[in-house]
Amino acid sequence: MPPNETVRTTGYTLILPPGWAKIPLRDGTAQAVKEIVDEAARRLSADVPKDRLVEARMELHRQLGGVVKDAQKRDGLDLYLPVEPLHGHITSASFVVAKLNTPLRDGVTSQDVMTRLVADFDFTEPVEVHDTAGVRGERVLPANPDKGVEVGSRHVDYVLPVPSGDAPTSSWIVVGFSTIGDGEPAGDFADILVELFDALMTTFRWRTE
Repeated sequence: MPPNETVRTTGYTLILPPGWAKIPLRDGTAQAVKEIVDEAARRLSADVPKDRLVEARMELHRQLGGVVKDAQKRDGLDLYLPVEPLHGHITSASFVVAKLNTPLRDGVTSQDVMTRLVADFDFTEPVEVHDTAGVRGERVLPANPDKGVEVGSRHVDYVLPVPSGDAPTSSWIVVGFSTIGDGEPAGDFADILVELFDALMTTFRWRTE
């Protein structure tokens, strides 16, 4: 729906692939994490001794807590990640939907802001998501053992101005995807995961009233 002065954007929706879950980062975070951990424990309970199951629950809770805190530092609204195994393994991928509030200054356009947000990406291109002109950026970050980053990672960001009728926008949504693939972020498996994320973004819709 093209934006107009009578429509107010209140959020967004998207369709998740099977096996993925959403963790809200502003409200209900602890409950969402608990539900993911509980479901993982149910899948493991038939095959894992009770003492090992407790350890597994604690480790998963710790790992999710770290991912959540990192996403919250990035002004995240919601975190999405796979929670069901694929061929016996959980896929190392996730994406965060974040909202940035940056009122436009004189002489600065929405395109200027979006270009700046993906300025350090290897590849950028214009995209259109639900009648909204945005920018897509993609890059591969190398491992950095000095900072505790043992493997490289692939990143794809979609930057979209939040529709605001006829008024200049003052908010942007950044949907940031990352994966290590199968350990080779520029490899075929990472390519497949990026294609999955791009397909998922075709289901993105603004929620309005």
